[in-house]
Amino acid sequence: MTLHSMTGFASGQGAQEGLSWIWDIRSVNAKGLDVRTRIPEWLEGLETEIKSRTTKALSRGNVSIALRLTREENARGQMQVNAAALAAALAMVRDAEAQAAQLGLTLAPCRATDILAMRGVLDLNTSEQESGPLVKALLSEFDSLLRDFVNMRASEGAALKTVLADQLARIDSLCHEAAQRAEARRPLVEETLKTNLARVLNTTEGGDPDRIAQEMALIAVKADVTEELDRLAAHVAAARKLLSLGGAVGRKFDFLMQEFNREANTLCSKAQNAALTEVGLELKTVIDQMREQVQNIE
Repeated sequence: MTLHSMTGFASGQGAQEGLSWIWDIRSVNAKGLDVRTRIPEWLEGLETEIKSRTTKALSRGNVSIALRLTREENARGQMQVNAAALAAALAMVRDAEAQAAQLGLTLAPCRATDILAMRGVLDLNTSEQESGPLVKALLSEFDSLLRDFVNMRASEGAALKTVLADQLARIDSLCHEAAQRAEARRPLVEETLKTNLARVLNTTEGGDPDRIAQEMALIAVKADVTEELDRLAAHVAAARKLLSLGGAVGRKFDFLMQEFNREANTLCSKAQNAALTEVGLELKTVIDQMREQVQNIE
């Protein structure tokens, strides 16, 4: 399956019997799927159907869908002013001017065309035209728009997949480098442990040798980063599998990035070596960059 981004945009336009329209659909990342529409209320059933088709096509994202209808000049007779909407619009303009005056600001004069362009003020006289054929035409246009939108998110997802694959390759390479540096520091760690053990034995009278050995062994375990590197390698393999599967894997990637970050933090805290710490910090940087990219996966 294809990997999809949650970021996308598409627009379309059409016309029928004196009416022209412009569709606009766009989305950004979100934890779930939130579809919001701006569609004229008199187009009965259109908004419900639009939301239904969108939720079937998408899994995640904050999606905004807008439809702007315009009637040709020779058909203006079928347009009418919504008195309630006009009153509300005028009240909002008056309140805005009053608040601006309190702040010492002067707003530009509001034109009649500005008010008529506000949502709901100018409506189609539905008594003069049945909306059914128009809704059908708009839905057909929307289906094409939705396909373009999904394809764009897939295209963005393909680019995102390449970026993530490169970042995983970098993490894999850094893990191998960390293993080499951890092995190179082993003689120093062993020497430090021997020195600490000798110091403890020389300053402890009647100490329990077994207890001392256990404590030193615990210190050695705390300095060993093998387990962290093994887990990072397993996370890299899991992430590559998710990339190959595609589909709506964004939430799984979110969780996996938390695990990546946890192991990198532990690696840095146990490094006790400048060279190994340097690799650990680079790992954290790449993981953080990857986490930002993952936020856009559907």
